[in-house]
Amino acid sequence: MPNPTAAMIVIGDEILSGRTRDSNMHYLAKQLTAQGIDLAEVRVVADEADNIISAVKGLSATYDNVFTSGGIGPTHDDITADCIAAAFDTHIDVRDDARALLADMYEKTGREFNAARMRMARIPDGATLIDNPVSTAPGFTLKNVHVMAGVPSVFEAMVASVLPTLTGGAPLQSVSVRLDRGEGDIAGPLGEIANAYPSVSIGSYPFNIDGKYGANIVFRGTNSDVISQAEAALRAVFPEAI
Repeated sequence: MPNPTAAMIVIGDEILSGRTRDSNMHYLAKQLTAQGIDLAEVRVVADEADNIISAVKGLSATYDNVFTSGGIGPTHDDITADCIAAAFDTHIDVRDDARALLADMYEKTGREFNAARMRMARIPDGATLIDNPVSTAPGFTLKNVHVMAGVPSVFEAMVASVLPTLTGGAPLQSVSVRLDRGEGDIAGPLGEIANAYPSVSIGSYPFNIDGKYGANIVFRGTNSDVISQAEAALRAVFPEAI
């Protein structure tokens, strides 16, 4: 049985402009791999409602899970929650449980719980809250879409809250082999091995060190025995492999 699938939507003009470097995709990919959920697609979209809504609709219909990061803060350009509600044609407003969480936090910290901060308590109807132990303001899950903050520490905490609730599959395993040959020399045999072991993903990653060409061959799959067989087939052709 194939593993469950996932996609990610990274939301924010600051990502597309290069002002902010995204680390959430890398973190999510590692966590999903360990859970046995295959991250199959990542999209980066601007803070534009039509683009966000379109991405949510398309990816949620295609994959088992969709994760979003960014755009659920207190400012005018934090429009992700509204876009999720629009994508699923549901009402959104301040919700009592989310408001209570925020009100308690701001009271304890002595900061004003103003109208801008109240925006973070706006949750679409039918959604379940995602715990945020870092800064309290919750994310939420609506259908198969998990909506999270863009700040890496908060995003990572929310992922930790969501993953135990998801059905996973077989964790992805990998083996790496180094060949001190150019890709043109190994492409033919590598293609034959890939055809012989279709359940193993085989990637070739070339390098050039001190003018010498080579490639790291990475075997990925969920069955360690089949991975070992594919690796052995490569070593039989190239016994010098490291």
